[in-house]
Amino acid sequence: MNAAGFPILSLLTFLPMLGVLILMMVRGEEAVVASNARWTALWTSLIVFVLSLVLWVRFDKSSADYQFLEQVSWLPDFGIGYAMGVDGISVLFVLLSTLLTPLCILASWNSVQTRVREYMIAFLVLETMMVGMFCALDFMLFYIFFEGVLIPMFLIIGIWGGPRRVYASYKFFLYTFFGSVFMLLAIIALWYQAGTTSIPELAEFDIPFNMQVWLFLAFFASFAVKVPMWPVHTWLPDAHVEAPTAGSVILAGVLLKMGAYGFLRFSIPLLPEASAYFAPAMYVLSIVAVVYTSLVALAQQDMKKLIAYSSVAHMGIVTLGIFTFSQQGIEGALFTMLSHGVVSGALFLCVGVVYDRLHTREIARYGGVAKVMPAYAMVFMLFTMASVALPGLAGFPGELLVILAAWAINPWVAVGAATGMVLGAAYMLTLYRGVAFGKLTRDDVRRMLDLEPREYAVFAPLIVLALWMGVYPQSFLSFFSATVAQMVQQHQAAIGTASRLAGL
Repeated sequence: MNAAGFPILSLLTFLPMLGVLILMMVRGEEAVVASNARWTALWTSLIVFVLSLVLWVRFDKSSADYQFLEQVSWLPDFGIGYAMGVDGISVLFVLLSTLLTPLCILASWNSVQTRVREYMIAFLVLETMMVGMFCALDFMLFYIFFEGVLIPMFLIIGIWGGPRRVYASYKFFLYTFFGSVFMLLAIIALWYQAGTTSIPELAEFDIPFNMQVWLFLAFFASFAVKVPMWPVHTWLPDAHVEAPTAGSVILAGVLLKMGAYGFLRFSIPLLPEASAYFAPAMYVLSIVAVVYTSLVALAQQDMKKLIAYSSVAHMGIVTLGIFTFSQQGIEGALFTMLSHGVVSGALFLCVGVVYDRLHTREIARYGGVAKVMPAYAMVFMLFTMASVALPGLAGFPGELLVILAAWAINPWVAVGAATGMVLGAAYMLTLYRGVAFGKLTRDDVRRMLDLEPREYAVFAPLIVLALWMGVYPQSFLSFFSATVAQMVQQHQAAIGTASRLAGL
């Protein structure tokens, strides 16, 4: 039995589906069904979050091995099994998923008024897929959860989104699904070579360099779209703009991390030589993403679209850190992924607050909001500063570690990454100035009410995390250290062995 004493990962993964079954049995008048759906989804997601804290408490930070292991024979004739486990790379992303889900349900309490039961079902199914993906230790199981995420998010955007929701949802689905087809082909190729889809076993399998190259490109086609990397990022602004607020929070907070997680879980450990071979190209694509999308963000007049482009820039920092192949760079990338999940999710919630009151995301329609909504202005300012990597807040430690790691490789790469921080300050401060400051000239803005208790409850844990991660980053980095150290050591050993063989 694992450290929790019971199959906690399976429980975390599938407990939301129990909430789905309850919701499907709810009957009565529409208003009663909607109220019961909200409360059932909220309590289910809160129970899952509280249960996930066991991982935080019982996780052994000194071990690089997979923990809380669960394994059941599934398709033994094909080398496919049901295997679950978490290590230092995945454990905090499980917690991030279980935290953001109840916050999203709470944030949608009043803004979603149609098909409420179906909306809550979609979010609970989405939680199952997200948690399962981060826990899966079998490639086929991972692929099922990885692709399963698309279905509820497709519905959330396509049914409860904005005026162009159908276009945005189809674009999101087609982009991400098309890339994942190549990953499926790569999984089949690995199974054909090794006779298993077990991720730990495949990590020990010696893959020839020529095959590594093709497998890396196949994985890249899937993970680059999910990150998303330039130039396959164009689906993201449309998806963010049209998605409901909670959909944008999950999209930025968790779903964008799936691609970077894939690079860390598969590309580097399984394909070390190909990863090193393509590293210069990854640096170029990452820097282009950081600089180009930051400049595009400067030109945006829609708040959501601006934050969406900023997400592409921040994820460029992440991919840059991953392909430094150093402990400092990978830990910085992981920390940036976590901080971005908290901060970008909070920024989309900030947009949702004023959108619920004025029903527009145009920056020019606001101005002077700080005079009528001082508490909101303070919260918005905190997360704006965190997004621009102000020291003492969540965004700073990770980006600093990545830039330092990049400097050790090439100072010009570090300069390109640092340029993103400068441009990030420019577009985020422009956004904040346009919304919070200026003359209060519009009557509808003057009548806007400040944060209500429910909104305080949504922001409170994110504020605590933004400050905690900025002031005491080691409490999060300590989860990564052992696993990342082992990954870097194994990668260097694989590259060293390949170099010696090439010299013979």
